[in-house]
Amino acid sequence: MYTDDDLKAALDAGAIDRINYLSLAEFLAARLALRGTTAPAAAAAAVPVRRFDLTHLLWYAGALIVMAAMTIFTTTAFNALGGGALIITGLFYAFAFGAFGNALWRSPETRTPGGLALTVAVAMVPMIIYGIQDALDLWRFAQGKPGEYKAFFPYIHGSWIYMELATVAAAALVMRFRPFPFLLMPAGIALWFFSMDIVVWLAHFDTVATRANVSVLFGLATIAAAWAVDLKARDKGDYAFWLHIFGIMTFWGGLTAQDSKGEIGPLLYCLINVGLLLFAVYMNRRVYAVFGTIGVATYLGHLAAQVFRDFLAFSFVLTLIGVGVIALGIWYNKNRDRFARWLDASLPAGLRRLRPH
Repeated sequence: MYTDDDLKAALDAGAIDRINYLSLAEFLAARLALRGTTAPAAAAAAVPVRRFDLTHLLWYAGALIVMAAMTIFTTTAFNALGGGALIITGLFYAFAFGAFGNALWRSPETRTPGGLALTVAVAMVPMIIYGIQDALDLWRFAQGKPGEYKAFFPYIHGSWIYMELATVAAAALVMRFRPFPFLLMPAGIALWFFSMDIVVWLAHFDTVATRANVSVLFGLATIAAAWAVDLKARDKGDYAFWLHIFGIMTFWGGLTAQDSKGEIGPLLYCLINVGLLLFAVYMNRRVYAVFGTIGVATYLGHLAAQVFRDFLAFSFVLTLIGVGVIALGIWYNKNRDRFARWLDASLPAGLRRLRPH
């Protein structure tokens, strides 16, 4: 009988690559299922059943509609109710959906809608904190009243940071007892907002360059946190998905907003985006490839508009490059498994251990 540790040890030692690790786990799990034996943790962890059908679509759509109704789609009349009413409404929603989600969580068949209900409860935290600040007139301890509650989403203001920090804390607390990957979605949004609002909090440092630099640093920190979550809990579920998304959004946005003079800066920008493409392969995260591709395209647009605007052949050369990239993609798609085995065999042991499985 093999164990989860046996397969992982073989993977870390280089005896098998990641493709063989997944294939072996799937084969052994199916073999044990035919025998009527429960598959050990390795098989279940390595080959999670991911099914997203109409039922799941309805669950997620319903949860997102409720969250949107109490956040970005709140009306002027609703916001005019005042801080006390917002506290009561937020607490009612939080406790109602929290209790509902906790009840659903107890059954494996309804764990997904249970986790979504808990996510709705966490999404009420900004409303509750805003209501407390407004009802007790605590804006004097921030940077003044930032406007109505619905302004939290489109506008940057230093007074929002309490709402953002409370949302992250609430998501972390619920994750501690009810681990559900989608709970990190509101936390990721809150961290993204925080990276912009904290610069305004430090008002005397509020410049475009400062905002861009802070976004880069915050994005890198979020990506590092997502990486750590991957290494710790990837086999149990994709808990880092939203952290990766908001991390690269923050990092890439700050990087793109940098004011570069000359051609060295744009070239470095392009090279960093090429690095994101390689990082996507290493991390097995397509989101980095998406932003890396957009970044490279942005640099090519800069070349067309500024550097080679009077060069007739540039468009034709760029066309050939595009065709070459497509051909490279076709080759990679046909040789994906071989490339993965080569990468696992070529990486030093230290980097192989740091690569999420």
